[in-house]
Amino acid sequence: MAKKIISLLLAAILICSLVGCGNRKKREIVQLTLSTEDSEKILNAAGIYLPEVEEVECRDTIIKLYGYRNDLQNYSDSEMVQTGYWTFKERYGCDIEWIECVFGERWNTLANLILAGDSPDFYAAWATDFPIYSIKGMFQPVDDYVDYDDPLWSGMKYMADNYFSINGKHYVFVTDVIANCVVVYNRRIMDEWGFEDPAELFRNNEWTWDKMMDMSKTFTDPEDGRYAFNAWHTEEALFTSTGTFLVEYDPEAGEYKSNLDDPRIERAADWLYELMKNELHFPSWTIGWAMNYGAEGGGMKEGKTLFAMGPWYIFDERRSAEEYDQIFGDIRGGELMIVPVPRDPNGDGEYYIDSKIKGYNLILGAPNPEAVGLLAACDRFKTVDPTVVNIDRVQLKEKKGWTEEMLEMWDTMYEIVNSHNTLVMFENGLGDAAPVVDTLFNYTRMGSDSSWGKRKEDNADKLQYYLDDLNKQIREME
Repeated sequence: MAKKIISLLLAAILICSLVGCGNRKKREIVQLTLSTEDSEKILNAAGIYLPEVEEVECRDTIIKLYGYRNDLQNYSDSEMVQTGYWTFKERYGCDIEWIECVFGERWNTLANLILAGDSPDFYAAWATDFPIYSIKGMFQPVDDYVDYDDPLWSGMKYMADNYFSINGKHYVFVTDVIANCVVVYNRRIMDEWGFEDPAELFRNNEWTWDKMMDMSKTFTDPEDGRYAFNAWHTEEALFTSTGTFLVEYDPEAGEYKSNLDDPRIERAADWLYELMKNELHFPSWTIGWAMNYGAEGGGMKEGKTLFAMGPWYIFDERRSAEEYDQIFGDIRGGELMIVPVPRDPNGDGEYYIDSKIKGYNLILGAPNPEAVGLLAACDRFKTVDPTVVNIDRVQLKEKKGWTEEMLEMWDTMYEIVNSHNTLVMFENGLGDAAPVVDTLFNYTRMGSDSSWGKRKEDNADKLQYYLDDLNKQIREME
């Protein structure tokens, strides 16, 4: 088994030339503080949910976070305290060292570190990295350090069992599940055009693809620089709103399967084809984001963009309320609003939301696995304790300008994704199948005029071949 893992890692290194972690200038990491009252509230609550300090052998440990982003520690330009990490530090005296690397070189660099016996401890988990890098031996099971039957973790058991397990072993500390692709819009612009408010339509169960399409066709005028959509994740959001996806994991069979013949997929593809045919999406793939205010969703404040659908627009810790104002409009004044992606009018009547997991992978050879498990427990704790949840809500209001109505809508979407109306995109984690899925998935963004039927015909056999190979690799891990 060890030889097999080494060979897989070597193969990963050979994918492209190996370049080490970047030497770019790092932003200054600072320690943000909470009020004395909030600090006491969190530590008191932690005493209920988390192990006692005396019982933790790994206290006062420094663990190494590997990756191209660091959303745990705070920078000099940060505003929000990461309460899970704060608890980890304050309760157990532990800290994090960030091992930064270049995005496009991260897997080769990690493989090199593992083979050199210099493994970092953990990696921020992304659904799009699973399962291929667990199969390749980059990550190890986490079952020795988390119990998904424990009350603290039981809310994540469904996700861990059905999405992030291989042969009965869990490969991710899943600390939370949140809405990933949501619709962002400006209420002032909606009102100026005489459109119904999507949030009200949603509350009345009338927020459908048809409503969005009607608004989009009325609004769009390429000659005037107006496009209904300006976002990279439009396809992802619409496909998953059907309640299924191009490829999904079957936990009963323990394998990945294609859904290309599912009529829900065909309906979504036809909708996206109409979007492309009517030039409703800003053509960022041909002329670049800078032509439209230099950002996804850019131009919304000026009335040049109607909708943006993506994962980072509203939860970018590095973006201030003032920066949101420049892109989307006056957030504190109530112009910016969020709503789930509309539902398929021919579907089952439910709203489905492309979902994002929060959590960590345990790197093969990690020197401090127990401490990583403890950090994960602290991050899970902040999602289940009402006191900490409220502290984070106050931070969103005070630091990011969120209105109470935005928070209430976010709560509604959180309930949807945690009621198992959740879809997780594995696109980039499917090994050799990933480019095929990308070709199918992004056919609208790529500007192709081929129909869904033609695109499916050209790629179905190829996709199945690579999925068969992926499933074979999974069976060989047993």
